Amino acid sequence: MLDQEILKFSKSFKSTFLSNYDLKKLNWFNIGGITKFFFKPENLDELAQFLKNFGNKINIFVLGAGSNILLNDKLFDGVVIKLGKNFSNISLLPNNIIVAGAGATDKKLSDFALNNSIGGFEFLSCIPGTVGGGLKINSGCYGNEFKDILLSVQIIDKKSGLIKTIPSSQIKFGYRKSNISKDYIYLSASFKGKEKKKEEIESEINFMKNKKNMSQPSRIKTGGSTFKNPIDQTSEKVWELIKKSVPLETCFGKASISKKHCNFLVNTGNASFEDMYKLIRFIEKNVKSKTGVILETEIEIIK
Repeated sequence: MLDQEILKFSKSFKSTFLSNYDLKKLNWFNIGGITKFFFKPENLDELAQFLKNFGNKINIFVLGAGSNILLNDKLFDGVVIKLGKNFSNISLLPNNIIVAGAGATDKKLSDFALNNSIGGFEFLSCIPGTVGGGLKINSGCYGNEFKDILLSVQIIDKKSGLIKTIPSSQIKFGYRKSNISKDYIYLSASFKGKEKKKEEIESEINFMKNKKNMSQPSRIKTGGSTFKNPIDQTSEKVWELIKKSVPLETCFGKASISKKHCNFLVNTGNASFEDMYKLIRFIEKNVKSKTGVILETEIEIIK
């Protein structure tokens, strides 16, 4: 009954709304099943309408770039929302303030800042995700995080469709986390940069990219850094713990450990969710057994 009601309602949308949609190609692991509904809103009005009518009646998952997520390959009994291109706009305000849609990639935001000679966004060139995903987990690298440049976020409540703006001063950020409710969908954010010479920005970006390319795998089916660094338990990096606790040739089916960086897990063929999930749990178990450290995943796992 609800399914029919949703389908009937969606016919009034100009945005993409599909049934039984394959998620496999929408994430970097290239693992995943079918979602009952797939909604790609191209405007805020249709997103708000949908949420006001069905937000508290159906499971909702918001998918960004799919760069740090492991999806189950069973049916997702709900709706997967992926923000359309109109949520990827970026604009410049006075005083080196940049407003970016949650669907914009971190690289696009970094490039925009570069082209406008605004510093502080260089690190985003090395994060393969969207602004929304970065806000959700306070993404960062090389000593910089989203919280360092954030002024405010605009969100919409999944269950009510209500929109509000939250200043960064009211958000508690931590290492790869924040206290913003999981019931909120990020729409956009305002960031504060600083005037900087374009050549200096380019130089810093190139330095970071070269450093990343030297140490991390690329052009493979991976979800990026699998585990968070356990900063509250040890001074050792997570890759060091894995290296001394786990046989690096370990694999389950086509799920294996990257030879270039052991905190990166790789789908070397047609790995299943179960293959990758078993490898993750195997690493956790061995690290805890050998070092006593309890690992926490940085990638999001949707069972």
